[in-house]
Amino acid sequence: MADVRAEIDRIDGQLVALLRERTGYIDRAAELKPALGLPARIDDRVEEVVAKVRARAMAEGLDPALAEVLWRRLIDWSIDREEARIGRD
Repeated sequence: MADVRAEIDRIDGQLVALLRERTGYIDRAAELKPALGLPARIDDRVEEVVAKVRARAMAEGLDPALAEVLWRRLIDWSIDREEARIGRD
């Protein structure tokens, strides 16, 4: 069991690093959107991202409903972050 837990911990570390990298791009988007006249939330883009994630999940053998729930939460958090950063400027 210890080896399984160690692998889960390793994967969790990778996920955290990837989320930090993604957050950097969210911050960059928040810098660019005002000059482009774009809001933080662009519904078409949200649906595009979710569709891509669902397709990727299916291809990888992951429940697409789980992937969608996780990504919608991640997207909501990201949009909140963008709105806070845009409002701060």
